[in-house]
Amino acid sequence: MDQPTRRDMLATLGMAPLLLAPGAALAAAEPFSFDLLKRRAAQLARRPYQAAPPVPGASGVDFDAAWKIRFRAERTLFAGTATPVRLFPPIATAQLPIAINIVKNGVATPLDAAGDWFSAPDGIRVPAGFAGFRVMTEGKESDWLAFMGASYFRSSGERDQYGLSARAIAVNVGIDGREEFPRFTEFWLEPAADGALTIYALLDGESLTGAFRFVCRSGKKGVTQDVTGFLRIRRDIQRLGFAPATSMFWYGEGNRRDATDWRPEIHDSDGLAIINGRGERVWRPLANPRRPIINTFADDSPAGFGLLQRDQHFDHYQDDGAFYDRRPGLWITPQGKWGKGAVALYAFPTRSETDDNVVAYWSPAGIAKSGQEFNYAYRLDWTSEDPTASPLARVTDVWTGAGGIPGAPQRAGVTKLVADFRGPTLKGLGRDSGVTFAASMVRGRILSATPYPVAGSESHWRAMLELSLDGGGEPADLRLTLQQGGKAISETLITQLFAGN
Repeated sequence: MDQPTRRDMLATLGMAPLLLAPGAALAAAEPFSFDLLKRRAAQLARRPYQAAPPVPGASGVDFDAAWKIRFRAERTLFAGTATPVRLFPPIATAQLPIAINIVKNGVATPLDAAGDWFSAPDGIRVPAGFAGFRVMTEGKESDWLAFMGASYFRSSGERDQYGLSARAIAVNVGIDGREEFPRFTEFWLEPAADGALTIYALLDGESLTGAFRFVCRSGKKGVTQDVTGFLRIRRDIQRLGFAPATSMFWYGEGNRRDATDWRPEIHDSDGLAIINGRGERVWRPLANPRRPIINTFADDSPAGFGLLQRDQHFDHYQDDGAFYDRRPGLWITPQGKWGKGAVALYAFPTRSETDDNVVAYWSPAGIAKSGQEFNYAYRLDWTSEDPTASPLARVTDVWTGAGGIPGAPQRAGVTKLVADFRGPTLKGLGRDSGVTFAASMVRGRILSATPYPVAGSESHWRAMLELSLDGGGEPADLRLTLQQGGKAISETLITQLFAGN
């Protein structure tokens, strides 16, 4: 999870107009289907894992050299379709080779990895083969989807700005020295007449193998991927994670303890949203913890979850290069019943925006046993719209500070938390409307709690609490919902606080 290479190599995705074109294959074409791919993955799992060697020369292609490599424009794959594809060469931050095939009418034809795909200035030797690919807009001036490194992929959404990433699977996240990064070793690309691109991928790792199908579409509201996954477990896995989303949170409005930069906020995502199997809507603001923390939200067949960037105001970030306000959210909608398990959120401390220190995923109940197989499906929505939008009021802001009355001496050992809610269910509600809290706390006490409407701001309520946090290094957990007449009129805020925040 804390590998620096993921963000390093994904930084190269947008740094230069790498070009790619129709290539021919030297190897023979062969029949292909998703069922055949699943069968191949299952057979692979019965053999010992063998790590692939790096591509010769890839380690010498540093950031500066990689920036100068161009993919030959005339060789762009599917150039006349809605989904042109260009490839990435092996470089220092992506040294392992992948194979790429083109599928047409149930037949797969491999691309020639030794072909003349790239150009570079004198003095830069381009290693043979491929490390990944990206899907371009029809005009080929920008890309909206990229796969590169391990099983990572990401989309720029509808605002043409890359941010967080997804990956095929998470293995033992947060377990010291045991996290694994299975990788896609081979891809099959199949464009469709309706503008979709279907991507098939073979996954291989120390503890599992897998076959994945991604049906990918770009539209006005972002990018969707309908994902079908098959896994075969090679050896027992203590903590398996479906549909992982990986992001970065350094600091934000309510968590500025480690802020050393002039910019007001720096994060790819500001919260984890969940619609659980009971229909409850949960918002968990992200934080930069003082030590690695994993939180689990037990559930039975969740309706959806994801890491979102709800705050999309440029002046809250003031970054005219990284444009954190434009970063898409990633929403996961399970297809069918996923059964018992938990949405898991893992984070470790960072003092930099170059660390992807947050991951969220679905963890099925129990240990994944050797020989076990999983078949499941889900949809990914990469979008700047909020997939959790409903009549219920949303949490829009959370701040923390010292307890006490502004301008008066601080209350020793007291933390103030202020949370703002906005939404249709709050419209027209005044102080005499019977709005109350449903609030509880673990490893701490609620000393006072006051909900009230913000004067002059329609459909906007503020919850102000003073809290006493237990010491001992463990975070306090606060759960808060606005209610009227015993019924929830807001989503549920679940947040963690450390003494001395």
